[in-house]
Amino acid sequence: MSKLTPILASSLLSISLPSGASEAPKNHQNFTGSTGLVNTPSAKVLAPGVIDIGYNNQLNFRGLDYVDGYNYIFSAGMWPGLEISGQISSSSMHDNGFLLAALGDDQVRDLSFNAKYQIPFVPEDWFDLAIGGKDMGGAANHYESYFAVASKDWLDFRFSTGVSTSKSEIGMMDGVFAGVEWQPLEWFALQLEHDAEAVNAAARVTVPKAWLFDLGTLTLTSRFYSNTEHSERDTYYGINFSMPLSEQSRADYQEIKPAPDNAGVIAQLSEQGVQPAKPPRAVPPRSANLATKTQSNALDLTQKVNVGELNTEIRALKQALVADGFENVQVGMNREPVIVVKFENPVFNRNDLDAIGVVLGRVAQYISDDSASYTVQLSKHDIPLLSLSGQVDSYRQFITEGTSPGVVIRQGMMDVPGGVAWIGDGSVNSPYFKPRLTLGPALSSTYATELGVYDFSLALRADLEIPLWRGAGVNITAQTVVADTEHFEAGGIFEARRERNGLERAIFYQTLDLPFGLYNQTQVGFFREYYDYTGIINETAWISPSGRHKLYNTYGFFDYQDYNEDRDYHVMGYQYHWVEQDISFHLSGGEFWRRDKGMKVETKFWFGDSYVSVYAYDTDVQVAGISFSIPLTPRKDMAVSKYGQVKGNQAWRHSVGTRIGENKNALVYKKGYIPETSVSLDRTYFNQGRLSGSYVYANLARLREAYLTFK
Repeated sequence: MSKLTPILASSLLSISLPSGASEAPKNHQNFTGSTGLVNTPSAKVLAPGVIDIGYNNQLNFRGLDYVDGYNYIFSAGMWPGLEISGQISSSSMHDNGFLLAALGDDQVRDLSFNAKYQIPFVPEDWFDLAIGGKDMGGAANHYESYFAVASKDWLDFRFSTGVSTSKSEIGMMDGVFAGVEWQPLEWFALQLEHDAEAVNAAARVTVPKAWLFDLGTLTLTSRFYSNTEHSERDTYYGINFSMPLSEQSRADYQEIKPAPDNAGVIAQLSEQGVQPAKPPRAVPPRSANLATKTQSNALDLTQKVNVGELNTEIRALKQALVADGFENVQVGMNREPVIVVKFENPVFNRNDLDAIGVVLGRVAQYISDDSASYTVQLSKHDIPLLSLSGQVDSYRQFITEGTSPGVVIRQGMMDVPGGVAWIGDGSVNSPYFKPRLTLGPALSSTYATELGVYDFSLALRADLEIPLWRGAGVNITAQTVVADTEHFEAGGIFEARRERNGLERAIFYQTLDLPFGLYNQTQVGFFREYYDYTGIINETAWISPSGRHKLYNTYGFFDYQDYNEDRDYHVMGYQYHWVEQDISFHLSGGEFWRRDKGMKVETKFWFGDSYVSVYAYDTDVQVAGISFSIPLTPRKDMAVSKYGQVKGNQAWRHSVGTRIGENKNALVYKKGYIPETSVSLDRTYFNQGRLSGSYVYANLARLREAYLTFK
């Protein structure tokens, strides 16, 4: 039977089905690591914040032929138009490459990095244009290629064509390529392409999201025809799962309307770190008639503050904030009236923004006096971090109508209004001497080595933190190993990298807030960095008034407990947070833990409370990689009781890197590295570098949504 028979039969079957799709075909990952058809890319890219995890068995063996193997691909939409992916290609899962090479059996096991960028300047109704590359910049590049491609959607068809250059010996993606995708049904698509060497055809079936509890999209793909002469089999298959990286991505929130007041001026003042003595009153819209203005002015002149009613309301407000799980809660007022709230957030551990939104929403909910203003102070262990001020009626309108609130935000300590009478006996729900237990995984792993596609050592880690007094506490970290692959076990080749049972950290920390936006934290105690050390870590950071800029200096000194040996490191760095795009840029340099000296750069693309980042460092080796961070705890954790709190890791990170600029891809271990603990300025106090007035203004919609969700 001719190979062409299956494709003709499938096409006729699809034509005979009722066409239920008039939309353009959906974007899916191809077999080579980018959005496209079978082997060729399209000009489409993953949407920002969407990740795709895929597997297929079509292995391109060193560009010589196609064999049955293993391809594991992780893709992510990083930015409007930018898609990156990492791919592991291997002939086998666990075979020892060194032994097989000695026996004359050649195998492939390769880690590659791919990227594609959609050119933004082409009008939408013309076509899409993208450029990209595969296996870029690494060592031992078996699959390096570069391409430019254009795509055009018409009804339920997508046409793509482009030109590429590659190292392929058989000519795949080395010349002009073209393809067409037809999606007659929402869940079914056919693909036909010429990859510059052969004609390939595939069918794709998508499982409805509703069948997967709306978590993501599962796609099954089969390449059922190819006229290539360089394949050991006729058919190959793949499976992909795609989903949003975070449910709290900014694009998921309702757009905030322009406010009918001076919110723009207030935002500008906040950017400059300026706060007027009293928040300005909202100005009525110009379209309001004169009679309404006169009546409002008369009411303002005759209105008297009902102190008794306000007392009742702020008592109820304080009780509500304590019930929400906030700590160190203080609520007061003066006769103007200005409502003053101080609080700490131990429950919305993913993002302090949610806590701020709930507290401001509670103020608007419980305070009925439209002439009242508010000042809210967020602190951590009695160290003031951020204050927000505005008018209660303006914020209430923001909650009910979605108009921008007039909020003044400043870093650090609030300006407390005069004559404030505090309700109750000072602060309620002290944070001190209450243990907080954080559970999460500790993972050490290797990818695409001569010993296997994936080896790992996995442990369950427990971090116990007990705040003691202002800015101070103890942190104890211990773990137990859950699973090791063979090469990570005792006596294995990766034993030095394995996770270990027992105590990892036992430290005392003291944090200080200093003038001019400076913060300092010192940690001293026991550290296990494979060997046992007694050490001290000191970090000083400066935060700009807008919160966009951060400078820091970190120094550590460690004394080896078993021998007369010590080591130290000294690293300085800069961070810029581009809040409008949810991207942060990081640059650091100095002498790192393993006495390697050089520079490290990283760009984090934030999607809600998760991020995907690309990084590179140049010390005594050159490495580039990709990492991601995800929360492993609910958006709102359990409240802290007198017995403590149990929660998950709010920002678990994992990274994969590879050497660049060299002929061999030898493994790199803990280069460009400094020891970390679960308590730090960035993690404990700065909301992972996002606690600023600029960040709040860029995420106003989430403030509103947090209150409406948790009220």
